[in-house]
Amino acid sequence: AVVSTQSGHYGRGIQILFEGMSKQIFNYLVIGAGSGGIASARRAALLNKSLKIAVIEKARPGGTCVNVGCVPKKVMFCAAQIHDALEDAKHYGFDVQVNDNFKWAMFKEKRDAYVKRLNGIYNTNLGKDNIQYIEGEARFTGVRTVEVNGVEYEGEKVLIAVGGYPRVPNIPGAELGGTSDDFFDWEVLPKKVLVVGSGYIAVEMAGILHTLGVDTTHLVRRDAVLRSFDEDISKNLMAEMETANHKILYNTSPVSLEKDGDGTITCVGQNTVRNEKVVLKGFDKVLFAIGRDPNTKNLNLDKTNVTTDQAGNILVDEFQNTSQDNVYAVGDVCGKALLTPVAIAAGRHLSHRLFNNESSRKLNYENIPTVVFSHPPIGTVGLTQKEAEAKYGKDNIKLYQSKFTNMYYAMTERKPKTYMKLVCKLPEETIVGLHVMGLGADEMLQGFAIAVVSGATKKQFDQTVAIHPTSAEEFVTMNWGLSQ
Repeated sequence: AVVSTQSGHYGRGIQILFEGMSKQIFNYLVIGAGSGGIASARRAALLNKSLKIAVIEKARPGGTCVNVGCVPKKVMFCAAQIHDALEDAKHYGFDVQVNDNFKWAMFKEKRDAYVKRLNGIYNTNLGKDNIQYIEGEARFTGVRTVEVNGVEYEGEKVLIAVGGYPRVPNIPGAELGGTSDDFFDWEVLPKKVLVVGSGYIAVEMAGILHTLGVDTTHLVRRDAVLRSFDEDISKNLMAEMETANHKILYNTSPVSLEKDGDGTITCVGQNTVRNEKVVLKGFDKVLFAIGRDPNTKNLNLDKTNVTTDQAGNILVDEFQNTSQDNVYAVGDVCGKALLTPVAIAAGRHLSHRLFNNESSRKLNYENIPTVVFSHPPIGTVGLTQKEAEAKYGKDNIKLYQSKFTNMYYAMTERKPKTYMKLVCKLPEETIVGLHVMGLGADEMLQGFAIAVVSGATKKQFDQTVAIHPTSAEEFVTMNWGLSQ
């Protein structure tokens, strides 16, 4: 065999020639250039500049979050907020004429250009860190060897960070619908849309479309949205959606989709409570947001000893180890806490453990804060009331709650509510859950999450001087002085 050093597009690897077939060997081979994969690769490069690292990606760098997730979704949410602000402006004395002529094509072009710039930044940063970027789909040919476009790559350590993809229901005509991925490819803002799902993606998409003036109908399989969130958060959000005239059909699932003669889509659904058929007509688009599945089908994991659950999620321990030595997994492909910052943190912790002799380094999956960009937005960290009562006993839990109208709406016709809740564990009243819905919830949560992660008590919240006038101050003033 002939061994030589090979310069790659962004870095270098060791190239070994075996009877005409090329194989490049890396110290760290990362499959997937999403948030978790890139974070882990770049942190490894920072910790040890002599490492030979490669990242393999079949699509655009940045993964779901940058391309068809958090980033373009937040831009859409901002557009909807501006629409609301224009409506509110006249109540503050501004002579603003609001019409339905939202320039979707211009907006989409600028949004897509922003995402493309981010793609370029990811590529540039990989180059600066001397990480080789390999375009193509990786398939395992051995326990730590993959093939991409006819070339084999081997990693002394391999990270699987391939993420997931949106699920589509197994119903007749499902191909007439689309997913959150397809949403960002819409060239024209549709007049009438059906959104199917009860999770945060469905709630966010339905809220954005409704606010932008789209005739939106929302199908929810059971009797509530956001069922994994605190029940009071879910109930208060549904009340606000109803006040804002969202059209929501609960306990209803799609049975089939059909294309009508005028080109629109008809959905035949089933109400499981009343046991009756529901026919909904005239939709330009149908958007499925019913969950996500891991991108493991085409990896050829049978060539390794990596095990998965029945859904295809890779099974890992608390250190992100798979059942195959020197093969690891982070992010959505593990099916746990499907959030971009979780993947980033897990990937970085893993690199510190593997390449900086920090053998006990791992991500703590408790008290992970998250935000839903609903209308109004939601922020939550820690346990729900039900989870806390199940873990510590109902008699050992004390609740603090508040509901009010944000001062912003003092001048406006619409009066969305803000709802806040502290779930405290007795006897110290340690805050084990903090939940908020309302204007600014998305921005205020991060600081409060630090307090919850640090084990703050209600008394410590009481001892913190309020910032007035803000919504956030309510967390440190509710039932002030009555904590134990």
